[in-house]
Amino acid sequence: MGVRKRRMSLGLSIANLGYHYAAWRHPGVPADGNMRFAHYRHCAALAERGKFDLIFLADSSAVRDLDNTAIARELEHQLVKHEPMALLAAMSTCTKHVGLVATASTTYYQPYNLARMFATLDILSNGRAGWNMVTSFSLDEARNFGLDRVLPSDVRHERATEFLEVFKGLFDSFDDGAIPIDKASGIFFDRTRTHLLNFKGKHFDVRGPLDTPTTPQRQIPVFTAGESENSQELAARAADVVYGGQPDIASARAYYASLKGRLAKYGRSHDDLKVMPGIMPFVGRTMDEARAKFDRMQELILPRLGLGLLVVNGFPDYTGYDIDGPIPEDVEDGKQLSPTNSKGGFSAKLMAEARRDNLTIRGLYERVSAGFWHMGVVGTPTSIADLMEEWFTTGAADGFNIQSPCIPVDSEAFVELVIPELQRRGLFRTEYEGTTLREHLGLKPAVSRYAEPMRAAGN
Repeated sequence: MGVRKRRMSLGLSIANLGYHYAAWRHPGVPADGNMRFAHYRHCAALAERGKFDLIFLADSSAVRDLDNTAIARELEHQLVKHEPMALLAAMSTCTKHVGLVATASTTYYQPYNLARMFATLDILSNGRAGWNMVTSFSLDEARNFGLDRVLPSDVRHERATEFLEVFKGLFDSFDDGAIPIDKASGIFFDRTRTHLLNFKGKHFDVRGPLDTPTTPQRQIPVFTAGESENSQELAARAADVVYGGQPDIASARAYYASLKGRLAKYGRSHDDLKVMPGIMPFVGRTMDEARAKFDRMQELILPRLGLGLLVVNGFPDYTGYDIDGPIPEDVEDGKQLSPTNSKGGFSAKLMAEARRDNLTIRGLYERVSAGFWHMGVVGTPTSIADLMEEWFTTGAADGFNIQSPCIPVDSEAFVELVIPELQRRGLFRTEYEGTTLREHLGLKPAVSRYAEPMRAAGN
């Protein structure tokens, strides 16, 4: 029997109404869609039609930046949303195959209650739950949980490492077959095959066991993101999937190699961690059609929104300047006019490109909106598939998270136009071959940490 050809994994990110900041203003987008369950149900059905591995719900527990009037959050749609666990539980009842990945923070949850929630979702969905684990960087989020500052990265990642140890340990509370529910004997669960975790660490003291049955996946896939040393080490130690955010193939290859190169010291192999960068595709049957879609979205960006996008991404506040004029020099009248911070250095890099290309302020914020910190692409099904294949076959990606500019219209275009091209090339499945998210992703089956000692003892 031959070895199965390697195939890419695909996730459909369906948070809100799209990844373009003006998505909600598109005439084909239901502006109130992120308030209505029907919108999400439609997106989930679309993902299953496209044979996606998973749907992904990004989240943070805050409406951010309201104190900074230079950032026009009231012109955006992403910050008014539903709690992802409850939403995915509802979506589990109207889907059969696609994985369900929710975001939750190790900084603001306790591992026991989060394990209960994900165990329940995995059982409700027959093994399709996944966790996007974040440590939370927003001051606005910290203030919603009684803190007046964001905890330092080292502290957040130390807590996250311990959190994961507790979380995964709780999922091994019961051995396989430890809940016989035997009416004849009167035994509901077998005490001898139940395990107390008895974890005592710096951040957590958790006895266990978890009060939910063993889940279909036993361990749900864990997703992480981030380029810092702390983020990469945590991913290499304990994650199953990393959501990448590189805008070009050179940086993606470097990130991919860095992550994969860390696995061996944790006793893990190359295929134990999947790297899935984000891609925001504007798809057209022709390049002219694709470019027209892109231009139409860029025209929907109000200037105040565009200027705010620059501020939130570390650029100066150019309010009062002619947006169709040149970008001001780095310092003018003592005011700092160069990026003060960046996402992995992307802001400073983009500023250098903007000065090289003589962009206007409007041109700069339009480039930010187009996806400067992940891969934004305008193209035909063939050209987009070419790009994805190159990333997939040359050490830049194991798959992709599709960040549609407008949901569902651009998601529908991707399913209709790009998926068949990937399938024709043998790069993506034509039918679901497994039932769980772990199987979709090609991850090894999870085995209880107590399984080996039990076998050694002859049990």
